[in-house]
Amino acid sequence: MMATSYDLIVIGAGPGGYVAAIRGAQLGMKVAIVEREHLGGICLNWGCIPTKAMLRSSEVFHLMHRAKEFGLKADGIGYDLDAVVKRSRKVAGQLSGGIGHLMKKNKVTVYMGAATLPAKGKVSVKTDKGSQELTAKNIVLATGARARELPGLEADGDLVWTYKHALTPKRMPKKLLVIGSGAIGIEFASFYNTLGADTTVVEVMDRVLPVEDAEISAFAKKSFEKQGMKIMQKAMVKQLDRSKGKVTAHIEKDGKIEKIDFDTVISAVGIVGNVEGLGLEELGVKLDRTHVVTDEFCRTGIDGLYAIGDIAGAPWLAHKASHEGVMVADLIAGKHAHPVKPETIAGCTYCHPQVASVGYTEAKAKELGYDIKVGRFPFIGNGKAIALGEPEGLVKTIFDAKTGELLGAHMIGAEVTELIQGYVVGRQLETTEEDLMNTVFPHPTLSEMMHESVLDAYDRVIHM
Repeated sequence: MMATSYDLIVIGAGPGGYVAAIRGAQLGMKVAIVEREHLGGICLNWGCIPTKAMLRSSEVFHLMHRAKEFGLKADGIGYDLDAVVKRSRKVAGQLSGGIGHLMKKNKVTVYMGAATLPAKGKVSVKTDKGSQELTAKNIVLATGARARELPGLEADGDLVWTYKHALTPKRMPKKLLVIGSGAIGIEFASFYNTLGADTTVVEVMDRVLPVEDAEISAFAKKSFEKQGMKIMQKAMVKQLDRSKGKVTAHIEKDGKIEKIDFDTVISAVGIVGNVEGLGLEELGVKLDRTHVVTDEFCRTGIDGLYAIGDIAGAPWLAHKASHEGVMVADLIAGKHAHPVKPETIAGCTYCHPQVASVGYTEAKAKELGYDIKVGRFPFIGNGKAIALGEPEGLVKTIFDAKTGELLGAHMIGAEVTELIQGYVVGRQLETTEEDLMNTVFPHPTLSEMMHESVLDAYDRVIHM
């Protein structure tokens, strides 16, 4: 059988993969993309997008209960979980369908099937109609990742859920245990807690949202507990005993085991890269704990083979994957490519209150030897936040005392996942404190807190 030849083949149609394919096509390449499950990958179908749709429902539900604060009346407030899920799936489906349109528009050939790499520059795709043989000088691996499952804590879809089960629940949990307090765990904890589940979060590290700045983590914990969540830090779920309609969790804390009953458990203990069955080991691709080892330009060390997104390691974020997709396509086309620097990638968690950050935490900046200046500004000092009824939050900025470089920014509160991009742009443009202090921020906006936080770092804060 004659193999079909392409300039670029992308394996995996998540955010990084489909963006790499589109950019390659824009640059005049003949491009094919292989996807075994859904166009849009986990992000559009089972991650970023549907979770935000569900969280929006819980946010509106929360606001409806606060109607009286805003001079409004709302009686008989309730929710239809099936309808919430249906809306979420509809949103995901709409965007996934849009990826198909983008592939057609850019003349990218789509193969729905499982790919293997039998040799350098070759891709074999197993589809419903049989096998297709493809060749390309350049191949991009964008196969993503899946939920990590720990021995004894495996999901069964009934009592113990992964993120997929949590996105399409068959019932509303009454007493919920969430294992892991990273972004995925906390978002689901926030969603189900807001809808009325008695929620407990267990985190093995010494604080919730452990990748965030310690001050922001402490603020978040206080907020979550105020909402009724139980937070167990420096604790570990050692065992789950399953019986009809009940799970007994053996939770170890301070050397003691406590047994607590739940009706639902969500396991959110990280991810593993989808590296199996591709033939990577036979090609000589180096793997490190289920992730492909690459250089700063996503090169695997095998000529013409690249790896981007979750399969290529942290940070496991869709926007990082998308940027890598563009970078690799530009690199292949011989254009000037900008490598991704992890410390310039913003992280966002869409719980209530929202959390967002970019750059170094205060502790990391000190560890790296910087002499720092730190500024803070609370939401309670901002007119727009008070008008919105969202006075709970904090903006924190960290600067190099010698150069004025913005080293990091950390936020918790309403809409901070939108605000953070201001600091991301600032870091990209190598902005100093002087630039930020001389920038005029519109009033009344939440963004004014970003200005005030910078001013505070240099003892010039106005509204505090």
